[in-house]
Amino acid sequence: MHFMLTGLVATFLSVAFCQNASSNYVVDLGYAKYRGSLNSTYTNIVNYYGIRYAAPPLNDLRWQPPMDIESHGGYSPNRVQDATTRGPTCVQGVPFWRQTTTPSGSEDCLLLDVLVPKTSASDHIPVLVQIHGGGYDQGNSQSNPGYMMVNQSMGNLIYVSIQYRLAVFGFLSSAEVRENGIANAGLVDQRAALNWVQRNIRAFGGDPAKVTIIGGSAGGGSVMDQLIMYGGVSNPPFRAAIAEYPWWQSYKNNTILEAQYRHMLSATSCDNLACLRSQTTQILIDAMQTSLISTGWESYYGWGDFYYGPAVDGDIIRDLPSNEFKRGHFAKVPLIVNRDQYEGYNYSPMDDNTPANMTRDLQTIFPYAKPSFFKRLYQLYPESDFNGTFWRRAQIYGDYIIDCPTYYMATAYSDWGLPIWKFLFNAGSQLHGADGPFLWGPPEAINNITLTNILKDWYLGFVLNLDPNSICNSGTPKPYWPQYQAPTNASSDIDFSIMSINYTMMGVTPDVDANSRCDFFHGQSYVVRN
Repeated sequence: MHFMLTGLVATFLSVAFCQNASSNYVVDLGYAKYRGSLNSTYTNIVNYYGIRYAAPPLNDLRWQPPMDIESHGGYSPNRVQDATTRGPTCVQGVPFWRQTTTPSGSEDCLLLDVLVPKTSASDHIPVLVQIHGGGYDQGNSQSNPGYMMVNQSMGNLIYVSIQYRLAVFGFLSSAEVRENGIANAGLVDQRAALNWVQRNIRAFGGDPAKVTIIGGSAGGGSVMDQLIMYGGVSNPPFRAAIAEYPWWQSYKNNTILEAQYRHMLSATSCDNLACLRSQTTQILIDAMQTSLISTGWESYYGWGDFYYGPAVDGDIIRDLPSNEFKRGHFAKVPLIVNRDQYEGYNYSPMDDNTPANMTRDLQTIFPYAKPSFFKRLYQLYPESDFNGTFWRRAQIYGDYIIDCPTYYMATAYSDWGLPIWKFLFNAGSQLHGADGPFLWGPPEAINNITLTNILKDWYLGFVLNLDPNSICNSGTPKPYWPQYQAPTNASSDIDFSIMSINYTMMGVTPDVDANSRCDFFHGQSYVVRN
């Protein structure tokens, strides 16, 4: 059964989310008090911006575990801290293939924002925690503002958006870093923020037992990382997860991890980690950016990839994600996963206009692939199936980096008998992140209010009740979304069932990613991800 979408065009005015600095919305966290402000557009929401969840990771604290703010913040319990203005974003990196912006940001950035209903439905409502995307190099707590979601929750949702160390500051994971600090610092920052929520969200009226984590792109990859962290713990600081178009970035092997570290030493004239920790932020930013450009042109990483990111360190991340999901080493919580139609488009070079160019390009993406890998790859993606080499490469990369990982996650969950829902989004731009405007705005970007109402109701139903079908706050009718199901018997109507959404219709269909292409990549993880 398919539902027709009315295509109603939203006629919202362009708005800015401003604050009234004279308001007195003060929350007492015990170790500190924070003053928030009433949102001037969504006047039923109180904003609390720029709250530190950990001590600033400066100097000797670089590439170390984040230190909890309650013990290391130095706050006076009686002094009211201002939380009415944005805090600084984390230092941003720019890959060689995206040289359109200048690196910026601060190391003092372990901050989070909290959006609270002015009138809550109870004093212990569910919480949605956003982990932003951006290739583990870019993004901030405002990447996906949660005002529309809180507004549609009717007083039943608190929204928290976090920041974490990025690029070289968050993902320098060489042997010396592991011996004298911590690998995957950005992922540990995320877990520290989730633990802060567990300790403090009651003061805002939230229920720490009803926390859902969400993220898109590298945020979706981060959700995946949180699921497999420490081998998949039995009591994670969240009860459910939403991985939107999860970016399964290639985990670099030890050779590349050591090269990253050596590039930073060389660019700063240092010879050890202590020296790196003694440098100014700007010197490290310049060194990082030098490494991002030079290593790209030297083929240490390829077009569409990011140089710094999560790595297998044997503790925080114990094995490659594909292996962890195969073995059931992930937190057993309900999950929603999705992807957009053309995930590889934004991450493929337009000058891949011949098969030879594409092969050279893909050899950088898959540096350990042998001729047999490419022979089989091109059999599965024949030239005749695509309108040009660019589209062929875009499909290969989109499948590898996002499309197939949604299939791996969904089937692993189904095999373990866990609640799992998947949808394919073929509306909006149809490109990577296409569903974002419908969920997060800004309102003037929404061109189909029916679709945005349905998506938010599904998400809210899942966050509030662990079932996307459980509420209809918007009053918009929507189809029933069944759980993803692996094949059970020959008479099953639809195996691997997903919700498929396009411009005008939505309905349940078989998972298009349950195919031989994804099975091929799954079996080749030792070649393409080691």
